[in-house]
Formats: sequence, C-alpha cells, structure tokens
Amino acid sequence: MAKFFELNEQKFGFGCMRLPLIEKEVDIEQFKKMVDLFIEKGFIYFDTAHGYLGGRSELALKEALTSRYPRDKYLLTDKLTGNFFNKEEDIRPLFEEQLKACGVDYFDFYLMHAQNASNYEQFKRCRAYEIASELKKEGKVKHVGISFHDTADVLEKILRENPQVEVVQIQYNYLDYDDVAVQSKKCYDVCVKYNKPVIIMEPIKGGNLIKLPGMAKEVLEEQGITPQNLALRFAASPENVMMVLSGMSTLEQMEDNLSFMKDFKPITEEEFKLTRKIVEIFRGQHLIACTACRYCIDGCPKHISIPDLFALLNSKRVFNDWNANFYYNNVHTINNGKASDCIKCGKCERVCPQKLHIRDLLVEVAKEFEK
Repeated sequence: MAKFFELNEQKFGFGCMRLPLIEKEVDIEQFKKMVDLFIEKGFIYFDTAHGYLGGRSELALKEALTSRYPRDKYLLTDKLTGNFFNKEEDIRPLFEEQLKACGVDYFDFYLMHAQNASNYEQFKRCRAYEIASELKKEGKVKHVGISFHDTADVLEKILRENPQVEVVQIQYNYLDYDDVAVQSKKCYDVCVKYNKPVIIMEPIKGGNLIKLPGMAKEVLEEQGITPQNLALRFAASPENVMMVLSGMSTLEQMEDNLSFMKDFKPITEEEFKLTRKIVEIFRGQHLIACTACRYCIDGCPKHISIPDLFALLNSKRVFNDWNANFYYNNVHTINNGKASDCIKCGKCERVCPQKLHIRDLLVEVAKEFEK
C-alpha cells in the first residue's frame, strides 16, 4: 500500500456526499473552514462523485479546495457512475466534464462507481475499465479502482476479470460486518485474497451507529467511548484498510472525528467484543428472527433470496436505511425473485428451523420495498 501514501500516512478521508447545506445549496464558507482544518491537521484525502448533491459536490470542491491549495497538497477521488453514460463514446466527455467541474488536470483515484452484478455488465459493454486504464496511461488518472455494493462472490468475479484494478471501496462497519445481505467482512476478505487495498465507506452506516438504542449507549458510556469513536476506529483497524471515509456535514463533526483519528489507535480485542454486544442489542430489536441458515432457498420455485430480503427489512425498520432499498432493487432481486413473486407454496416454511411464517413476512417485505 505504500505507493498510495507518497504524501501522508493518515488513513482518514473526507467523503463529500453529505456537505453542509443552506437551503439545498452547499454552505461554501463552512465547507472552506472544514477543508482548512482537515488539511491543517495533516489529512489530505477527498472523495466525490458526479452525482453527489446533484452535481454540486464537485463544484464545491473546486471552490473550497482545488482553487485554494496546490495540487500536490491533496488526493482527490472521483467516480464513473453508470447513470451518466449509455455507450462507450459517452465516457471520455463525461470524464473531462468531471475534471473541469473539480478544477483539476487529473484524479488521484478514479473508481468504477457502485459496482454490482447488474451494472458491471454495462461497464463491460462500454469498455469502461479499459478506458480508465487508458486514462491512467495518459496521466489523467493515477490509480484505477472500483466502489462496490454487492455480495462477495460478485466482487471476486470482478477482481478476477480485472486484475488492473488497484483499490476497492466497500461498505464496512461493525453492524454490516457479518450481515448476510451486505457481507462486509466477506468482501474485505476477497480484497485481501486479491491483494487490493481497501477504502471504507459508510463506517457509521449513514450516521445510524451514532443513534444507538438506550442499552447500547449505556454499554459505551460505561467504557467512556463515544459511538463515532468506536465506529470509525473499528472500520480503520483492519490491516488492509487504506482509507476510511466520513461524510461530515458540520465543522463540529469534523473537529470531533479528527480528535481521535489524528493519532489513530486500532481497536482492542475488548472493544471488538463491545461491538458484538451492540450488534446483539440492535438485532434484538429486529422483527424477523431469521438466522440466515438458508434452508429455505434451495426449494423455492421462484428463487427468492429470503434471508437476504429479511435482513434488508430489518435494516430498513431499525435504521430507515436507504442502502436497504439499493440492495433490494440492485443486488438481491436482480437474478433472484422479488418478495412479491412468492406463490405461497409453503416449501420454505416446512424447512425453517425458526418456524417463521415466511409467506406472510414476504408480503411485508414487498409492501416496504415494492411500493
């Protein structure tokens, strides 16, 4: 990983998807203060994408960062998003538009955005990976990577077919660590297998790991640790993690995060056990007591990925998690049936060790995700 840290070894990055806003416009003055403090404390990594904040994130970075600091004082990541191209010929003009919006001549990292089994086919059809490699040869991109939202087997397929990928950005936090739908730990392990440095997104699960249930708060307070401290340090601790992104939207949030990420200390074994306790508390709130044994899947005539859909409904109900919608529509029902496809044959219920009323529960899943 050393080649990625020619400027600095701090592994905390500024994710620019949730910037400070004033009536839907970026609060540039506050953003400038945040950028200044971030760089003053020795941090240099900034992450954006063309669609963040309706295109305003890239423009705000130009105003607050790239027009005010020399190019060798920061690392900037941008992404190629499938929504903005339909054919191979669209990619280079889009890329040049991104450079212009950000006010730079090159990106340090350029990621194939939100890769999953479905849009990976679009990226292959349009030769996106090849074009990114060409941009690297031309000096317009320093490193090519992917950001990823799918299961570990899909990630392995992408990395096996694209050995030129240098870095992988995954969703990883202590709640999704062993989640059957998100598979954070399994995806991390695939990155390690293929020797790819990891960038972490959603370390606080969109802020939800700060809004802890009462019992979980008490557990942390007894140890004198704040929720954000535990969540960010958990995400930053694995050896192959290169960078952890935090989408900070106020100067106060940044000051707090920098206070413990400046002199970063990996979590201890006791703190890891603490995260497991908190996960148990969260899961105790879930309405579906599925253990993800997956016995129900083999005989399903509609190939519905039942445990994964139940995990998504749990996440949506506890956190109102927007990522759950993404995983429902773009991951777990792409090649498998939707909850509404259930024909109520009852095969799943006959093999369920937990004796769940799966047919009724799938109706609830459909009501939530197929509105």
